[in-house]
Amino acid sequence: MLPIATLNAEGNVLASSLVKELQATSEGESSVASVRDQYGWIHQNQSVSYLYVPSLIGTDAMAPDLAEAERVFRNLALQRSRKIIVLSSALIYGTGASRQALVSEDYVTSRKAGQVISTSWSILEKLALQYLSEQNKVTILRPVTLVPSPALLSRILTRRFAPTLLGHDATLQLLSPSDLANAVRCVLLRDCPGVFNVAPDRVVPMHAAIRLAGGLRIPLPRTLRRLRKRTEVLDYLRYPWTVSNQKIKSVLGFKPTKTSLTALLEARHRESDEAVQEPDFDEFGMDRDYIRFYGNNFFKFLADFYWRIEERGVKHVPRSGRGILVGMHRGFMPWDGVMALHLLVQKIGRFPRFLIHPGLLKFPFLANFMTKLGGVIACQESADRVLESNELLGVFPEGIQGAFTPYRDSYQLQGFGRNAFVKMALLHRAPIIPFVTVGSAEIFPILGKIESKLWHRYAEWPFIPLTPTFPILPLPLPAKWHTMFLPPLHVERTYPPEAAHDRSVVKAISLEVRMRMQQAIDEMLAQRRSIFWGSAFKQGDST
Repeated sequence: MLPIATLNAEGNVLASSLVKELQATSEGESSVASVRDQYGWIHQNQSVSYLYVPSLIGTDAMAPDLAEAERVFRNLALQRSRKIIVLSSALIYGTGASRQALVSEDYVTSRKAGQVISTSWSILEKLALQYLSEQNKVTILRPVTLVPSPALLSRILTRRFAPTLLGHDATLQLLSPSDLANAVRCVLLRDCPGVFNVAPDRVVPMHAAIRLAGGLRIPLPRTLRRLRKRTEVLDYLRYPWTVSNQKIKSVLGFKPTKTSLTALLEARHRESDEAVQEPDFDEFGMDRDYIRFYGNNFFKFLADFYWRIEERGVKHVPRSGRGILVGMHRGFMPWDGVMALHLLVQKIGRFPRFLIHPGLLKFPFLANFMTKLGGVIACQESADRVLESNELLGVFPEGIQGAFTPYRDSYQLQGFGRNAFVKMALLHRAPIIPFVTVGSAEIFPILGKIESKLWHRYAEWPFIPLTPTFPILPLPLPAKWHTMFLPPLHVERTYPPEAAHDRSVVKAISLEVRMRMQQAIDEMLAQRRSIFWGSAFKQGDST
């Protein structure tokens, strides 16, 4: 390995830690030097690879010192070194309710006003490319939270008492210094400039991380925390923010050796018990034990006694393999998706993941509830990942407008938008299983609406719905539910994957799904004699 010099300011704790790790893992193959950031310290040496570790500024240590970075890049531009590595951060992707999980390097962040942290890292990378890309081979590494480090999240997780946000349990990735040093060594060994995420293979929920590391969690309301912390900073404790490490593994041969939990235990000088297997946390935050627990009591009460759900056609849902559940969503609160999940877990032991609107993650407790039940932010990348894992994916193609359909039109299906579910089924060779529910529209019948720009900006709801029980008393009415799973459409047997790019084919399939669903709804409504009791199925209908 060629010699490497780290460029860092005096007192840069992160750089010092990384230098020690590089020296410890060099095994005599390379010389690692720490070069202080002062005028005239860079010397002409084409055999040296430079690693720049920016200083972090602010009390939260989540943004780089851009003045220092520009000075370093300007001086480096005068040299012709073999390779330059710039340590950026996964904070560049930002966070928020609509941010997808496990983002790749080409993820485009939709930045809003006030997002200083992600914007600062973006500026740092632009400065690096502006000054260095013409004469040098530049590699940018974007590590997730390093533990230990001066950053706010690391400091919280390594304390005995850890303040968190009440009602939120973000899914995190934590990186050990040795794995970051290993990523740097992979860059040095291969001639592959570009941008690479650096992350462990496994995630960990914040609450579990604190508990398993021996900390004591202190949940505080977000409104109280905002007295001392900016909204943007708190969002990194509020929402999941994870990145994909597939590119660095496939291109540079990076192999993380420590999980997120192991990295945290080492940072806290605690040894993991090798005899006890580390919990396998879901990368999207689903908690199957949580689902089973509520399925045996609360969900069972709702399904069997409160809404008295009768179902038909569950035999049409595949017992294994991928599939796309296409449903209708009424009553604006996500109970129809929750009950569909409960039925499938209880009847056939499958745990579908439903695409959800990001507005559901903005509310404390509801955010935890939806995430642990398997809710996945509605985006193409996450949907692809679910189907590639041979899981069931649930979608509501009417979108948010379907959830807020006025009661008078509640059983007339709305338009299916861009028909993305059909394209996914064709590309991933997955059957489409439609399902409909009669009765869910009555639990929160929407009789009117209140327009509010402030509410729309916060919750991303089109309006505040007016129902007999909401928002004064948000209790659903005990209407009787009738759920039917329809025979699947095996589009994977009828059409090739290329059909996903044929608008006429996609539109025809979408129309057929919608017609089948509407026909089933109409037949069930014709059989239903009461909102609160009786059956909506014909005698002899198979279960």
